[in-house]
Formats: sequence, structure tokens, C-alpha cells
Amino acid sequence: MSAPLLAIRDLCVRFRNEKGTRDVVAGVSLDVNPGEIVALVGESGSGKSVTALSILQLLPPGLGSNPAGSIRLDGTEMVGAPEAVLRAARGPKAAMIFQEPMTALNPLHSIGRQIGEVLALRSPLDATARRRRIGDLLREVGLEALAGRLDAFPHQLSGGQRQRVMIAMALAAEPRLLIADEPTTALDVTVEAKILDLLHHLVESRGLGLLLITHNLNVVRRHADRVLVMHQGALVEGGPTEAIFTAPAHDYTRHLIAAEPKGRPAPVAPEAPDVLNAADIRVAFTLSRTVFGATRSELVAVDRAALTVRRGETLAIVGESGSGKSTLGFALLRLVPSTGRIVFLGQDLRRLSGRALRARRRAFQIVFQDPYGSLSPRMTIGDVVGEGLAAHGLEADAAARRARVQAVLAEVGLDPEMIDRFPHEFSGGQRQRVAIARALALDPDLVVLDEPTSALDRSIQAQVIDLLRAIQAKRGLAYLFISHDLKVVRAMSHRLIVMKAGRIVETGPVEAVIAAPREAYTKALIDAAMLNA
Repeated sequence: MSAPLLAIRDLCVRFRNEKGTRDVVAGVSLDVNPGEIVALVGESGSGKSVTALSILQLLPPGLGSNPAGSIRLDGTEMVGAPEAVLRAARGPKAAMIFQEPMTALNPLHSIGRQIGEVLALRSPLDATARRRRIGDLLREVGLEALAGRLDAFPHQLSGGQRQRVMIAMALAAEPRLLIADEPTTALDVTVEAKILDLLHHLVESRGLGLLLITHNLNVVRRHADRVLVMHQGALVEGGPTEAIFTAPAHDYTRHLIAAEPKGRPAPVAPEAPDVLNAADIRVAFTLSRTVFGATRSELVAVDRAALTVRRGETLAIVGESGSGKSTLGFALLRLVPSTGRIVFLGQDLRRLSGRALRARRRAFQIVFQDPYGSLSPRMTIGDVVGEGLAAHGLEADAAARRARVQAVLAEVGLDPEMIDRFPHEFSGGQRQRVAIARALALDPDLVVLDEPTSALDRSIQAQVIDLLRAIQAKRGLAYLFISHDLKVVRAMSHRLIVMKAGRIVETGPVEAVIAAPREAYTKALIDAAMLNA
């Protein structure tokens, strides 16, 4: 039998902070063979990503001791290898698809330049051939529309589009091993299926090995040959995929398999007033201008959208990546320029500007998709949560502000004594709770939740959904819930609207739309969700 493409033996990683050291990976051993998909699963903080980063020796400096043990990648020992050996291995031997594309992509360089840099390092293509190859890679990952827009920057793309650009960059080096750290986190169900089918095809056609790190067990069951389960830094179970799912031996594995969003939100009171009423919302981004500054071409991201959200109600916005879901949410909060009518608690937001608009913002808040990128790494969570209080002149006394921050941390299920810790000391699920606490600290009437659970594993998703529903019932909050996960939408929402290419194509009660969709596009979304269920 040939040697494994990746062979890890007794990997140990220890992190250090002001309170001492702790083992985040303890004695992990695993193999990945050519043509094989191995899934590494576990909750946030279990050590999955640290294990993946150790393979190419990409752990951030200063966290503690270097990885100990052995990591042989295509016959080359990576632990303790000199920088020249590591550089030669990063790309041709193994490439990594990172979890947070907005953080991993350079915001100052176009996507064409970033993919082209990988090609320039690995192949002597001239400019024309390189541009053609970049277009081919973008089409291969389902970004046909961007093949002619290589000058687009990351901030001009949706979260799902940025994730696919990351996959194209990884494929550009033509690696033998792909390390995919939550590669479909930001993708809707239809694109998720396409990307995973693409990765599966690459494994079969090129003989690649794939180490798939994910919290989506439905994806694992459909695509992986073997499953390895991590808990608190150690491997607790492993084996063929079907055997793990049909007869899990470890209690923790059974817990993971059983965990998924359940229940429904509390009904909305019949007399509940409107919190938000919007009509004819249009958002367009200029793509090019004439020499005189007039718009030559534009991208219409949202076209004549209308919606209403009542107190205590959750309205979900679903659709594929790039459909305009997040842009609509930002427009309603006046975070991006738009036209149309936006009435919030009976007040026309179009008539507000400057100080008056800033004062009104206290009543509508947002929880962003990425719990890693939305929190300042230089601020304690006490400062993060309390920043809005200071900005709006609330709780001017430092002691009173600290007490209010601790109270809201307790409300979202965090230990108030953690107030002086920094974001990097928390798991992904805990960071998202911090982001929710930041929004709740100002006692808003409306919260826009932009994919708040997409980066979380299923068990943590269920906890966050239960938390959001409990807070809504307690405070009477209105939620605008943006998501591509129909299971989460069903557990969270009363009504939903379906967006395609910037337009609302269907709307209605959640159960009615899911049970009997009128539009073919809605049916395709639901069918894709069922395929991955």
C-alpha cells in the first residue's frame, strides 16, 4: 500500500496566555490518502483549525510552543522544517482554503491580481495566458460573471463570492492535498452543493487528497470517505463515514449527530405594530464612469424591494450568494446609499441625517456574519460591548457602564467575569454571543442578523437560535434574519422573502412557502437544502 499523502503522528500544540499554558491539540494522529476525503469534525474550540494550520506551519507567532510531533506531507517532514522547505510545500504539495475570506483576501488588491500572484509564483505564463487561466479558474468555481470582472475588489463581492475566490486561489497552485477549513460556511445551499461536488470531482479526477474541516454533518455524510471526531483537542472517534453515522461509539459523537436547530419562534401578537416598513428600495453600484463623471454602467444589487416587520416578529431573507440579501439589510439601516421609502417606528429615515440619524441608530442594530472580523482584536469584550453606550452618551459613569455590560453578557450566556478578556480568547460561538451582546446593549427595537450562525457548528447554532428566540420573547424585538440555511430559517422565522438577482420573487409565512413554493427558484433552493439534509 502506498504511503499516505498526509501522515500526522502525535501532534501536540500548546497555547500560552497571561494565565499560563493549555493544550489545544493533544496527541492527534491521522492519515489522508490520495483520492480520499477525510472529514475532521467537532465543536468550536475543539482544535480542528489549529490542526489544519499546523500542517503548513501557519500558526500565528507568539501563541505558545511550536507544534510537537510529526507531520509528513507527501514525504516531507513539516515540523521544524526550514522556511525554504515550507515555501516549496505551500501550494504544490498542499493548499488551504481558509474559513474567513474577507480576512484572508487582501482588500487593496483586485481578485484578478490575487489569483494571478499564485499563478506567477508557480508557472511561467505570459500576461494573456495568465488572465485566461484566471478566468478558467473563476468559471470552474461557479463565478462566470466575475471572469470578465477581474478588476473587482473583495469588498465588492458577496460573502459567498469571496469564499469561491479563495477556492480558486487554492486550485491555482494545483496542489496534491487540499485543506478546506469550512469551505462552504458563507455559501447558500445551491452553491454549497456545487462547490462540494466540484471538490469531490477534483479528488476523483486528479487524485487529490482532501482534508475537509466542517461543522455541517450532512455535508460530511454525503461527501466524506472517513470521519474523525475531535473534542477538547483530542480525537475521540474515527472510522468509515457510514459506520460513524449509523453506530457512533462515543457519547460526544452522538451529541454532534443529534444536534440541529429545533422548535419554532413564539407567535406574533395580532395587534403588534409595525417596526419597519420599506418600499421601492433600490441599491445600485457604479461599475464605470465617463470622463465627465457620469455613470456609464452600474450593478443593480437591490431592485424595488418592499417589506414590513412587526414587533416581536422575525422576517427572514433568503436567496443565493449575490442575490442582494445583505445589501438590502444594509440599505434599510442606511449603511449603503439607496433610494425608496424607509419608515422606522413611524419616522421616515430619509428625512434624517447627521446627528439626528446617529441618535436614531441606537434603536436599530446589526449582528454581522463574521464573528472573527467584526470584533476589534485590540479591545476587550467589555470595551467592544460598551463602545455603543459611550458613543450614545449612555451610562456616562464608568462603573455603571461596566455593570450594564456585565448584565448583557450574562443575558447572552457569557460569564460576566470574562469582561476583560480579548476576542482571540473565545471560540467562534462565544464571539458571536459577544456580537449579539454589543447589539443588545443599546436596547434596540430592531436587530438585523446577517448570517449570524453560518460560521458556527450545529450544536452551537442550536444554542444561539434558542438564545435569540428567548431574547426576542423577553424584549419584543423585531428581527430581520438574513440566512441561506433553511433549517435555521424555519426554526427562527415567522415569514420569509426570497430574493433573486436583487428582486423579491416570493414572500409568505415560512411553513407555507417551504411546503408549497410558487416560484421555480424557491423550489430549487428548497430542493438543494433537502439534498444536504
